[in-house]
Amino acid sequence: MARKRSKQVSFNAMVKFFMQYYSIPTKRDVDKMTEQLNRIEQMLKNLMSSAFLKVQSSSKTRKTAVTASDTVLKAIKKSGKGVSMAEIQAQTGFDEKKLRNLIYRLNKTGRIKRIRRGIYGE
Repeated sequence: MARKRSKQVSFNAMVKFFMQYYSIPTKRDVDKMTEQLNRIEQMLKNLMSSAFLKVQSSSKTRKTAVTASDTVLKAIKKSGKGVSMAEIQAQTGFDEKKLRNLIYRLNKTGRIKRIRRGIYGE
């Protein structure tokens, strides 16, 4: 009885099969990924350089704003012994509710101290 001849499989076909089965990237895949990474790096460089230029230009012209807390703190620092709510209100021009909230916050953060009722100092 004659044996049936099986179809020969080429070595290249076997390699391609294993590469696909085990998800091994080909040279074309690696080249494609390298090209994409280069494009992304270039985009990041452009973004970083433009952001750096914006930061440089804005930092030169930017002035720090004086906050309400800074204003109250400055009024309290002027007085060496302590200052009352009425005196702070006269110096800053803030209404009573805003001033109470600011003093509460400054006291909680430890930037000012309550000397006695209604009198605050450093």
